Amino acid sequence: MSADLSLYQTLRKYAAGDVYPCHMPGHKRNPEGGEMAGFFGIDITEIEGFDNLHHAEGILREAQERANRLYGADETFFLVNGSTAGILAAVMAAARPGEEILIARNCHRSVYHAALMQDLKVHYYRPKMIQEYDICDGVSAEEIGRLLDDHPAIKAVVITSPTYEGIISDVAKIAAAVHDRDKILIVDEAHGAHLDPHMGGAVAAGADLVIHSLHKTLPSLTQTALLHVNGGRVNRDRLHGYLAMVQSSSPSYILMAGMDACVRFLEKEGKERFAFFREQRENFLKKTENLRYLAIGKMTDLSENEYALLDWDMGKILISVKDAGMTGKQLSDMLRDDYHMELEMAAATYGLALMTWMDTAEGWQRLADALLLIDDRIEKERSGQTRRLIKAAKEGMLQESGPAGEWPQGTARAAAGLPRTVMTLAQAFHSEHEEILIKEAADRISADFINLYPPGIPLAVPGEKLTKMLLDHIVENVRKGFTVQGLSAAGKVSVVVEIPEKIWHY
Repeated sequence: MSADLSLYQTLRKYAAGDVYPCHMPGHKRNPEGGEMAGFFGIDITEIEGFDNLHHAEGILREAQERANRLYGADETFFLVNGSTAGILAAVMAAARPGEEILIARNCHRSVYHAALMQDLKVHYYRPKMIQEYDICDGVSAEEIGRLLDDHPAIKAVVITSPTYEGIISDVAKIAAAVHDRDKILIVDEAHGAHLDPHMGGAVAAGADLVIHSLHKTLPSLTQTALLHVNGGRVNRDRLHGYLAMVQSSSPSYILMAGMDACVRFLEKEGKERFAFFREQRENFLKKTENLRYLAIGKMTDLSENEYALLDWDMGKILISVKDAGMTGKQLSDMLRDDYHMELEMAAATYGLALMTWMDTAEGWQRLADALLLIDDRIEKERSGQTRRLIKAAKEGMLQESGPAGEWPQGTARAAAGLPRTVMTLAQAFHSEHEEILIKEAADRISADFINLYPPGIPLAVPGEKLTKMLLDHIVENVRKGFTVQGLSAAGKVSVVVEIPEKIWHY
């Protein structure tokens, strides 16, 4: 590939030529192929001059090396199956079948899928809760070190930083603790592709394997991601082999061109875009600093508490509704229906807006204005409620049970009542299953993943004994309108058919 031409430009140049395709894809670049035909021109397969992702030596190798220079790792791979492919390959390369691994319990379900596929024995690090916002704290390097000392057979550690809500751990300190014990550190930094190299993320901090979703926070097509490798602890041959297994053998050149274009964009405009992003966020915080009922999550609110987090991603705007008398979903619905703004996700006590370098000043302003207007609406409704209560009290209408219409508080937490592991993921997944009503599932062993989506962090995984507290939490989330995966429309969950004479060793 010419240094002056991007992969996208090279594809456009080829499409404009007169070479007739006697090969896949079946659309043959024919403009009469339906309403998506406009994209066919640059959708090719591995033909002469366009390299092969699984054995890159030419144009794709140059594109991956460009990304590597930007992020500063020892080696960088394009991922066309999203961060999930990178996580699967990283975990399986770091721990052989049957070995032990340490996973932060708030990791994405793809980490658990990798552990299941390798039949790994999983030990968990359970982050504390940041009480002010009902979200998981960062990872403690000291606690990771202690767990590794308690379980010296562990081969690798997997953490998520930043978390879905933007909590950033001290990866450098964690890497030191892991490497002092000669283990491998894998960081799911899917939501932090914008941190390296501009803010200092997990690659710069020395993690062995780092996974980035370009599309989550940067200008790239959905399903595009990167896998970075540092140091000599990871067996590169095994990693290459697993990447070939978990990625398509027909990688999309449109997606790969999107990755190359994103990297080139960052090279050219990254610093300026980041400066604009920081400025807009600071303006947004000033505009919303006088909110009375809604609250924007900030590091400064945590200064008096001892938490493990290092920082909070500026792009994750957590809007707490604890004092607003509504759920995060109600806030999300209100923003969508009344102000035409769609949040990234909604939880019981907060909503989450994802803002990136590509958001405009107008976008930031619209979000601030909408939140201020909603805050004013809450003030008016509460004032009206107070007047009604005063009037009712004067008329002797108040009930002994307290004021009617009391504003509820969101109290459910994803970490509540986490179950105990009694079987490996693979043992439970491959056992005989049955579906039973969720109200009858207490003390049964889960045979499937149960999680709120988004963000896709499992509340229960195969092999864990379900607790009544967790099941009640799941039912409450369903009642509030949240999406729970792993629960059927009939209100049933999949559990292991337990055989009395079968003794499982975990």
